[in-house]
Amino acid sequence: MFRKLLLIAMLLVAVAPAFAQDNILIVALPNDPTSLYGPNMSDRTADNAGSPLYDNLILQTANGELLPGLATAWEVSEDNLTYTFTLREGVTFHNGEAFTADDVVATWEYGKTETNEYAGQYAIAASVVAVDDLTVQITTPAPDPLFYTRISEDWPIVPGDYIREVGIEGFEAAPIGTGPFVFVERVPGERIVFSKNPAYWQEGLPSLDGVEFRIIEDSATRVAALLAGDVHVVSRLSAEEYATVTADENVVGITYPTDRVYYVAFKNVGNGVGTPLEDVRVRQAMNYAVDKDTIIDAIFGGAASSVASFTVPGNLGYDASIPAYPYDPAKAQELLAEAGFADGFSIGMGCPADAYLNINDVCLAVETDLEAVGIDVELALLSSDVYWSEAQYGATGPMLVDSWSSSVGEAMPRLEGALTPGEYYAVWEDATIVEFLTGIQTTIDRDARAQLYRELSVYMNENPPFLYLYQPVSFEAISAKLEGYTVNNAEQFFLAGVSIK
Repeated sequence: MFRKLLLIAMLLVAVAPAFAQDNILIVALPNDPTSLYGPNMSDRTADNAGSPLYDNLILQTANGELLPGLATAWEVSEDNLTYTFTLREGVTFHNGEAFTADDVVATWEYGKTETNEYAGQYAIAASVVAVDDLTVQITTPAPDPLFYTRISEDWPIVPGDYIREVGIEGFEAAPIGTGPFVFVERVPGERIVFSKNPAYWQEGLPSLDGVEFRIIEDSATRVAALLAGDVHVVSRLSAEEYATVTADENVVGITYPTDRVYYVAFKNVGNGVGTPLEDVRVRQAMNYAVDKDTIIDAIFGGAASSVASFTVPGNLGYDASIPAYPYDPAKAQELLAEAGFADGFSIGMGCPADAYLNINDVCLAVETDLEAVGIDVELALLSSDVYWSEAQYGATGPMLVDSWSSSVGEAMPRLEGALTPGEYYAVWEDATIVEFLTGIQTTIDRDARAQLYRELSVYMNENPPFLYLYQPVSFEAISAKLEGYTVNNAEQFFLAGVSIK
């Protein structure tokens, strides 16, 4: 198996054109991607690093427009259950395999493998059938108002013959798609290198000869690398770093409110069973105990806003009248006493060390505020590869700090991922929440769906499965030499059209 994978990797390098260093885009990543295979891309960093290798049936632009991708046309049955896609002819994978309907079937079959972190993304289909080489039918178990968006984002198409031959583990070692860039090498913890796909189906793309992702965990080091001209793109900067780096005339700044919620998740599964977290008064108390405004001001320079639920401004069904929990440690202690924990208790909390901007400081602030009301927090700062390595965050304590983004204009992706029983990252199970999610997932009418989001937000505010923290403003900086670099409010970037002056 190893020889086979090595040979494939050598062939990919051999067919890649020789390229000049000055036409290679260099992107600094804040953490090492867990995987370059779609169903196991555990966070936005992994998604951004892996996505340039692949195409989806439908192409989603940075502004959310849905365009033909590997499918040139599609239609849905009258009952909104069966989708028929006409596939693009003449497309080849990086290893020379011709793209056909069988590859869509294989993408689904391997994507829904239970050991995958995002197997649920493929469970939206009850069946995927190759009608002929250039026609595929996807049937859903129920009407899905977000089906096209999910397909455009969550189903990167892989070559069927190849993944059947090498399996998921082998595919992760040498990933292959039809995308604008071709995998060349990966040195864990250091770099990931792609070359230009000379046979890409979109004429004239990509403009670059290659992309190199460099893993630079320290943000100050990322800033220094950009100012020195060693990298072209840095993200997840603090407001202070952003102000510093954009003072340089060779740097262009990009800032936007991120469709992302940061929170402390409570577990009532796994090692969360039988803990004080099962009492709603304890969870409410924790929300009162943490001073979110001070975290926002002191750690982020005010470049964030507190949140009351998983639905944020700009999302369908956002309700500004739902109040975020105010900082009220006296109320927190009162609720703890009512719940029988007047003397407090001890509990473990995991933190994804350095994976997000200032996240270590956030975790320490949460720990300090909770301890001030009598909750002794056993904080564990864990590396990314450990933190997201087990289902239901098995490597962390009964509480964990994390975040979840959405690029579909609705909170559904983070709600489903964090609160659907059995999902890889779901640690809180609540029958009422599941009932709401089922209703939202199957309600086609937009106004009715918005009302369900509002009702769910009220419920999740009163019965919090999370300690709600903040929605950040994102700060990025790029070299002034770049043209065509675009990013959306889910921190996804799009590299096929990027060029270097």
